[in-house]
Amino acid sequence: MSAVTTADFLFALLGAVALGAAALPRLLARRPLSLPLVFLVLGVLVQLLPLPLPEIDPVADGVWVEHLAEICVVLSLMGAGLALNRPFGFASWQGVWRQLGITMPLTMAAVAALAWGLLGWPAATALLLAGVLAPTDPVLASEVRVGEPTDAEHEEDEVRFTLTGEAGLNDGLAFPFVAAAMALAAAGGNVTGGGVGHWLLVEVLYKCTAGVAAGLAVGALLGRLFFRAKWRAMRLSEHSEGFVALGATFLAYGVTELVHGYGFVAVFVTACRIRAAERSHGYHTVMHDFVEQIERLLTAVLLFLLGAFVAQGGLAPLSWQGALVGVLLLLVVRPVTGWAAQLGAAAGPRERVVTAFFGVRGIGSLFYLAYALASHDFGVPAEVLWAVVTFTVLASVVLHGVSATPVVSRLDRLRLHRAKARGAGPDPDDHEVAGERL
Repeated sequence: MSAVTTADFLFALLGAVALGAAALPRLLARRPLSLPLVFLVLGVLVQLLPLPLPEIDPVADGVWVEHLAEICVVLSLMGAGLALNRPFGFASWQGVWRQLGITMPLTMAAVAALAWGLLGWPAATALLLAGVLAPTDPVLASEVRVGEPTDAEHEEDEVRFTLTGEAGLNDGLAFPFVAAAMALAAAGGNVTGGGVGHWLLVEVLYKCTAGVAAGLAVGALLGRLFFRAKWRAMRLSEHSEGFVALGATFLAYGVTELVHGYGFVAVFVTACRIRAAERSHGYHTVMHDFVEQIERLLTAVLLFLLGAFVAQGGLAPLSWQGALVGVLLLLVVRPVTGWAAQLGAAAGPRERVVTAFFGVRGIGSLFYLAYALASHDFGVPAEVLWAVVTFTVLASVVLHGVSATPVVSRLDRLRLHRAKARGAGPDPDDHEVAGERL
């Protein structure tokens, strides 16, 4: 095949992916399938056909993998922040804080122990795998995230709200641990008091604080510009241009990274701050819908390429021990730690189980692995690391993609039935239904 023929094929393929990303969500509605799962399978099938699909090599092409995943993650963070209706609060967000403060560190500790014990990996590599697999990603199972912005502040059920808020913040909070793994690898596995102190002061305290502060500042500035600028031409909320959300996303991310803060944290905080500036304005829906469309397209492309990578032999270096680590993470570690973290929270017993189970792994893990491998050698072949992470993401897409719709739909029906039984009438409003604890 000539280069021109291959390029022509890729144009046609990209067009088909874009059209599929637009049409499939409606075709798959209420079915036990997710858009990422469909594109993952399509990537495998297309690769098996005699078509000129380029070789997919995340090790050799790590730069474009890193940046494509990076863009997808920051857009998903902006969309998540704009979609959350519930105002920020320590009490009202307690489910999110429990997931971040309890589930996330316990999960990383367990994954690191499994990588060290089962795989025999060095401490730096075990810590890297723990950090890479720490972020959750409800983008890959849309039934378990909140919907578009609405005027009502309390119509989000506890499961969707907690999983969306957790995913919005843990993408950025995984960075200190990936950085620790990189520093440990650079130091040859030697831990020093100075190194730990530097990590705590710079990677944890400064960069997290800078991310939050930059997000609040950019969000406050943009919120004022969008809704209360003195010049009507600058009140962008009156012009219904959704692409402004891209400007907000990249501005918050770029400014924060320039001051060496965590841009992922800043983007989510910026989105929440813009939402708080004028909570009930319809412009949030315009921005959210535009971001969601771009995010959906990028997710479809990434999952299609991941499927092609698997079909090309990307899992060949995977050992049974590596696969077992991924399975234990999804079926044991996350469910147990997530359930324990929610004890005493506002969610009911069934909701705690569902929240614990849907710790979806996805695009964030691909970004972190490409980011870390771009500058450090971790003593384990990069192909092996990619195989373990790819298998875990693949298993998560299949497991959670198939189960999300029936499980969450079941919860929705139970809430509706209980609201009616409590005397809310034959047609209870969303606030009454979401407030039911199961």
